[in-house]
Amino acid sequence: MDIKRATLVLEGGATRGVFTSGALDFLMEKDVYFSHVIGVSAGACNAVDYVSKQPGRTRDCMIPADKSGNYYYGIRDFVKEKSVMNMDLIFDKFPNETIPFDFHTYFNSEIKCELVTTNCLTGKAEYMTEARDSARLMKICRASCSMPLLTPIVNVDDIPYLDGGLADSVPIRRAQEMENKKIVVILTKNRGYRKKVVSPAMQKVYRRAYKSYPNLIRTIFRRSFEYNKTMNYLDQLEKRGEIFILRPQVTPVSRLERNKETLQAFYEHGYHYMERKFDEMMKYLEK
Repeated sequence: MDIKRATLVLEGGATRGVFTSGALDFLMEKDVYFSHVIGVSAGACNAVDYVSKQPGRTRDCMIPADKSGNYYYGIRDFVKEKSVMNMDLIFDKFPNETIPFDFHTYFNSEIKCELVTTNCLTGKAEYMTEARDSARLMKICRASCSMPLLTPIVNVDDIPYLDGGLADSVPIRRAQEMENKKIVVILTKNRGYRKKVVSPAMQKVYRRAYKSYPNLIRTIFRRSFEYNKTMNYLDQLEKRGEIFILRPQVTPVSRLERNKETLQAFYEHGYHYMERKFDEMMKYLEK
């Protein structure tokens, strides 16, 4: 295994994460690994499967082969569970039964892996790790992927958490703190994408849903500003050749895409685009 002394940053984006899955599957086939990985939301799922050296696993979780693997709830179950997705299926049945996760390889890896969550009490990002407890690891992944309004809050160590992308969508500053000279960022949206501010109508919805968490509400309302500031910073770093960015060159799939063929095509785009950019990335890492 070729471990590069560098940090890999993986953006989220729900089902857009299949682009990242394709890119990482190519790297795993080449036996190329990074010494540090930071995953956010869907990027957290990609991160742990990369560290556990399981090419194809995230793809198989995100693109179910048949109805038994469909993780979207119908209207009745959505009302009952208060979630658009069956999170128990994704973070319990999948890793422990249907699409087994290699906990042994993950826990014995030399790679340092951090999963980003948003603390609902403080509204701040936390960069969480777990090196022994399989249930806690999956709970952290679940928290990192728990989209506001669409999935429930997740308690880890009796603290409420939600999607890491709320507080730190692309943790480039965290990557820089690791003091690796080289940083590779995999984004799931096109160049030039910027988030819009939360509309007044949606602000009311968030205030009602999370009235017990005022710091979380402030973080949600500031998210577009922080995200766009981060994108501008990434553009500057990329122009100076200080980081390497891989981003989709086609229109990304929707955040909650269900069409199997559409998801498969976006996955293959990630795989083949990494294939095309591989030599360029390796030159960046080695110069």
